[in-house]
Amino acid sequence: MKTYKRLLSALAALAFAAAAASCGSSASGGSANSEEDDLASYEDQVVVEDTEEVDSIPEGAENELEWLSYFDINPSKNSKEKRVDLDLFEKKGGKIKYSATSSMTKYDQLAARLLSNDPPDMFWFEQKMTYPVYCVKGMFQPVDPIVDFDSDLWSDMKDLADKYTLGGEHYVAPVEVSALSVMTYNKDFIEANALDDPYDIYMEGDWTWDEWYRLMQEYVAGGTAEEERYGVNGWFGAFFFQSTGKTLIQYDAEKDEYVSNIMDPDFDRASSLLYDVQKNHMYYPDWIGSATDCFKKNILFYGMGTWAVSPKEGDNWGIVPMPRDPNSDKLYTTIGLTAYMWVKGSQKNDAMRIWNECARIAATDPQYTEAGKEKFFVTQPYWTEEMYEMANVEPISDKYIKVVDPGYGISTELSNDDAATNPTKEAVIPYMYSSVMKTDDDGKQYTWTQLREMYSATIDSNLKDFNAEYHKFLGK
Repeated sequence: MKTYKRLLSALAALAFAAAAASCGSSASGGSANSEEDDLASYEDQVVVEDTEEVDSIPEGAENELEWLSYFDINPSKNSKEKRVDLDLFEKKGGKIKYSATSSMTKYDQLAARLLSNDPPDMFWFEQKMTYPVYCVKGMFQPVDPIVDFDSDLWSDMKDLADKYTLGGEHYVAPVEVSALSVMTYNKDFIEANALDDPYDIYMEGDWTWDEWYRLMQEYVAGGTAEEERYGVNGWFGAFFFQSTGKTLIQYDAEKDEYVSNIMDPDFDRASSLLYDVQKNHMYYPDWIGSATDCFKKNILFYGMGTWAVSPKEGDNWGIVPMPRDPNSDKLYTTIGLTAYMWVKGSQKNDAMRIWNECARIAATDPQYTEAGKEKFFVTQPYWTEEMYEMANVEPISDKYIKVVDPGYGISTELSNDDAATNPTKEAVIPYMYSSVMKTDDDGKQYTWTQLREMYSATIDSNLKDFNAEYHKFLGK
């Protein structure tokens, strides 16, 4: 699934930028500098202050964390800027040693290191495969000895961290969350066609599947043979399923196992909506890598992460969160998560605790979050405050319940796109979220009923194997 893989790479880049947010203000200077000059001037004034909220690494304790990853936390040779979390960590006596791997072989390399009793200390959390399967396989250890989720620093992440537990122990310490995808739209298209502005609909509390569909239907109906129109492009199918508050795979606390939820009637409604979007020619199926290119093709909505949204001077764009399920009064959002997994066998408790605390402060302290926002507007001067609020604040606010689907981390066949052998290179779970918008070899569109019949046995078989491994892991 090209879109999903590119999205994961972009999310990693987005997480680096968020963690790099730093204190200071951009230099105005009064001259028309290039974006690069503006950013360089901004970085020259960055000051990261020491904090008493975090202890220094105790004298005699190991202070260097080995970071096995496909990207480096340390600044590059050509960069003057140091990430806030790293700067704080170094002020507390810590260091990061980078050991390079690739995004495709990272788990294989980690497994080899563990088998040789030479574990690194820290590993990047990813939605795909990290949890729960590689926790159950013994690659990572619980973070409870180093993270106090009842403390002021972590308490607002406790509910989310509780979604990443095994046997009552937390395996993920969420440093920061973001909305995985939003609906970007061209306000000029809205105005030219006398459509209701999605932002106004959202602010009135009426931004639902139905309103989203209605706007696309009205817009596409105004097209001509010379100007073909589409309603939407991007990566958005999963969010409609999950806006019901449910996921394809869920944890059953009574059984203490993971179960299939594909028969849930709410998924019939979500799949029917997406089926109609495709059937009625409102969906543009090809990959488009930016909102700019999307709007050039007369597409009303671009459902994608903000990494692909870079307006230029004169652009008149808007952003709203994903529409809610009209049958629910609750708001749900599917999150991107910044977290650092603690590798099993690492004994650097003090350094790992202090690194996580430095990362959390970099993500939450107003002096850094406001500076991060300021830096964002230096690099993206044609975003509006309204767009920023709708993309980066509203969908991760307390108004929204955060949804986590463990189905992205159950098995190679269900969860790992990198190992997929089907034509679209998608594992079963991510495939099913968008599959009603696809066609078979004869060009016939799949129905949700067909897809359930095709994959229910595969899902059940993989869950049976995983649950057996999970119960063995728990000592049952």
